[in-house]
Amino acid sequence: MNTQDYIKIEEQYGAHNYHPLDVVINKAEGVWVWDVNGNKYLDCLAAYSAVNQGHCHPRIIKAMKEQADKVTLTSRAFRNDQLPLLCKELCELTGYEMMLPMNSGAEAVETAIKASRKWGYKVKGVQENSAEIIACENNFAGRTITVISFSTEEQYKDGFGPLTPGFKTIPYNDAEALGKAITPNTVAFIVEPIQGEGGVIIPSEGYLKKVYDICKKNNVLFIADEIQSGLGRSGKLFAFEYAGIKPDIVTIGKALSGGCYPVSVVLSSKEVLGVFNPGDHGSTFGGNPLGAAIARESIKVLIEENLIENSYRLGKYFMERLHEIKSPHIHEIRGKGLFIGIELNDNANGARRFCEALMNKGILSKETHVNVIRFAPPLVITKEEIDWALERIKEVLMMD
Repeated sequence: MNTQDYIKIEEQYGAHNYHPLDVVINKAEGVWVWDVNGNKYLDCLAAYSAVNQGHCHPRIIKAMKEQADKVTLTSRAFRNDQLPLLCKELCELTGYEMMLPMNSGAEAVETAIKASRKWGYKVKGVQENSAEIIACENNFAGRTITVISFSTEEQYKDGFGPLTPGFKTIPYNDAEALGKAITPNTVAFIVEPIQGEGGVIIPSEGYLKKVYDICKKNNVLFIADEIQSGLGRSGKLFAFEYAGIKPDIVTIGKALSGGCYPVSVVLSSKEVLGVFNPGDHGSTFGGNPLGAAIARESIKVLIEENLIENSYRLGKYFMERLHEIKSPHIHEIRGKGLFIGIELNDNANGARRFCEALMNKGILSKETHVNVIRFAPPLVITKEEIDWALERIKEVLMMD
C-alpha cells in the first residue's frame, strides 16, 4: 500500500477532526521519520512536543518493554511498585510536595480545575458553587467540554454547548487586566508561560512575575500550564523558571513519557492536592505501572543526556540563523529554546502552503493560527541537522 491508499482508508473510516499533512509515517528514530514510500523527513514538530527525547529513544523503549513483561495495569484499586518512585523522583526534581497522575494533558488541566475549586471552597472559604477561574485569551488546554468553555477560539465551542460556567477570560500579557478581573470568588488563574497553539506567543519581560504577585496578594492559585512548554522545550525544565517564580499548581504531560505512552501529572502543595479524598477524583489508567516506569526513564533521559541545555543552546542558534533570512513573508520570529514560531504577513496567504512546501523538501512542521509556522524539533537535534534544515527553510520562505 502507498500513501494515497492509507489516506483513502482513513478518510473513509476515520472522523474528520484533523487536517494533517499528507505524509503517512511508519518508522521513526531520533529526529528523523520515514513514510510508507521510504522518504525521510526531519521532524520539526516532535508530536507537539511529546517526543522531546527523540522518537523511540532506546532507553525509554527498553524501560517500556521491561515493564510490559512484568505488569502493565493494576488500576488504583491496588498499589504498584512504579508509581511511588515516580511520585518521589518527580517531586524531588521539581520541588513540589505532591503529584497526581493522569493520562492526557486535558485531564491534567481538568484535575487542576477541580483541585482549585475544591481548595476555594474548603480552604479559602468561597461560597459553594460560586468559584471563578480566570484564563487568558488565545489559550489552549485541550478539547474537553470544560476546557473549551474557557477558550476564546469560536470553532472549539461551536456546536458543543451548553458550556461549563465559572470562567472569565482576560487578555494575555496584561497584568492589569488580571487585577481588575479578580473578585472574592476567584480561586485560580491559569496561564501558559508560552502560548503554544496560540502561535508561540512569548509574554513581555516581567509579565509572569506581575501576575504571580497579584495572585499571591489576592490568595488566588497560580496555575502554570506547562504541558507543551515544559520538560525542556523552552530551554529550561519549565518555562516559568525564566520569571523566577514557583506556581501553586503546574500541569505537565506530553514529553513526560517521551511520546511512548499517555502520562500527565499535576504538581502542587499538600494544601492544594490534599483536598482530594478517596473517591473525589481518579482514573483507571492514571498512575499505572507501565506509564510510571516509562515516565521515570523519560525524565532521567532529559536530565542525564543534557537535553534541556541542548534546547537552550541550539534554540538560541536556530533563532539567530532564522533572523538572518530576509524573506518578504516574515512578520515576526519568536521563541525560547527549541520552541519557535515564525509569524507570516497576512499577504503570505497562510502558513499551510509553506508547511506543505517544507514537507516536499524533507521537513515536517505544522501551521498554527493560520499564519504561524511552528518549529519544535526533538531536543536531541544537532547543530548539523539544524543547518541542514535552515537551508531548506530559507528556500521555502523565499518562494512567491
